[in-house]
Amino acid sequence: MRNAVILGVSVQSSDSHKAFCAKEGLSFKLLADTNHEVSSAYDSTTNLFVTKLSARHTFLISPEGIVAKEFLNVNPSTHCEGVLAALTQLQK
Repeated sequence: MRNAVILGVSVQSSDSHKAFCAKEGLSFKLLADTNHEVSSAYDSTTNLFVTKLSARHTFLISPEGIVAKEFLNVNPSTHCEGVLAALTQLQK
């Protein structure tokens, strides 16, 4: 157990998230940021033609609210291992 909370944030609706999480088998909460406030604050938006989407970024945030590590070039197939290694290192 890493004593960490996992939250996802996306600019899409909560109904869209429910379907996506069910399809992908995700067990963490995916929060709807339909006003783009959180995604913009973390500079985590990207454009797909005329549509603005949340970028696939990961942030490790300390209990004090400080961003301790950023992952901006996420490769979904290897990302979990890198995040777990960084989290383990930060918790030492």
